[in-house]
Amino acid sequence: MKRKIEARLLAWKDKPGRMPLLINGARQVGKTHTLREFGAGHFKNTVYINLETNLSVAAYFGDNISPEKLLRYLEASTGERIIPGETLIILDEIQSCERALTSLKYFCEETPEYHIAAAGSLLGVAINREHYSFPVGKVETLTLHALDFEEYLWARRKELLCGEIRASFDRMEPLPETLHAEATELYREYLVVGGMPACINAFLKNGSFLDVPLVQSEILDHYIADMAKYASAGDSVKIRACYNSIPAQLAKENKKFQYKVVQRGGSASLFGASIEWLSLAGVVLKCQKITQATEPVSVYADLSSFKLYMADTGLLVMKSGISQQTVLSGEGNTFMGAVTENYVAQQLAALGYELYYWESGGKAELDYILQKGKQIIGVEVKKGENVRSRSLSVFRGTYKPACCIRLSLKNFGEKDGLKSIPLYAAFCI
Repeated sequence: MKRKIEARLLAWKDKPGRMPLLINGARQVGKTHTLREFGAGHFKNTVYINLETNLSVAAYFGDNISPEKLLRYLEASTGERIIPGETLIILDEIQSCERALTSLKYFCEETPEYHIAAAGSLLGVAINREHYSFPVGKVETLTLHALDFEEYLWARRKELLCGEIRASFDRMEPLPETLHAEATELYREYLVVGGMPACINAFLKNGSFLDVPLVQSEILDHYIADMAKYASAGDSVKIRACYNSIPAQLAKENKKFQYKVVQRGGSASLFGASIEWLSLAGVVLKCQKITQATEPVSVYADLSSFKLYMADTGLLVMKSGISQQTVLSGEGNTFMGAVTENYVAQQLAALGYELYYWESGGKAELDYILQKGKQIIGVEVKKGENVRSRSLSVFRGTYKPACCIRLSLKNFGEKDGLKSIPLYAAFCI
């Protein structure tokens, strides 16, 4: 599958003063596959080490981590010659070996001519919860998310449709109705399948939705296993309870995360660390409330108020129990509003936006506030074609932004600084 991160990997490969690369991301978003494909396509050979399963190599890092000594050992243990500029060294699941993480500092300082790439599924958890030291300023970091909708279209061999969507976005002119209908159908398909590579492969293999929930269930089982492995028994129970509450949290009219939904009498002191674990593991997306939508928006965040979305909308659809038929048909269903919001959060996170929503004293609420340079953009999300809303009008009247966006099932259009963008084109924002 073609991934957008490939362009950034190429830029890293040829960068003067290159540092070791560290790729973060939730488990099973495609980090290992992407690195191995990159190695196969742009290097003469690849040396791959999984530090979670190859315990003998992991143990060797516990001794002297001089790069020259490590390189000789890796050559001997893999039977692969390591040549500067020609070999990609991949250290997978690096969160399971603190000394391997530390060694990246010395690879940066002493042997910058080698291409070293590391990947970690729970690196943020290890650093923050296990107190791993991090080689600050000695590594370049990238985050890989599940496939966004544009990457999904690439996997579906719909590159030409992507081009037409981007052209309509640039001109802010309607997409031809036949293409608009096709893109809308594919968007609904994506809501069910989601962006996890294994789920997309399962769907494309037979063109059937029936196998997708089985793969999604396996992924959720892996997440739960991680909770048990990388947290204490007591903490893992609380982490799982928070994660399991997300569909119910999003089903509320007020989607703000409420600890009492997790457990009667729940509080931030009881479950705050669990939310942090889920966020650091990359399996949830945290959207912080702001009370003032002016630059810089981050300083106006209310740290006590936030929404939690699942990092993949397909997993939310499966976990919530909403039927595939309901999602695919587009029929009216209250929970589809939550699914749509989750989809937009996933697309915006993949684009690199920090997630914020705006609320004004309980009188108005806008789904997302984006900051692009000095520009503040309000984004309203609608699940269908009914786009009547008071909150966006209140926001525009209060802050008079140069541009606002309404995402819905309506075609492209623009009037008086309000851009109407189809949900399937969220990747263009």
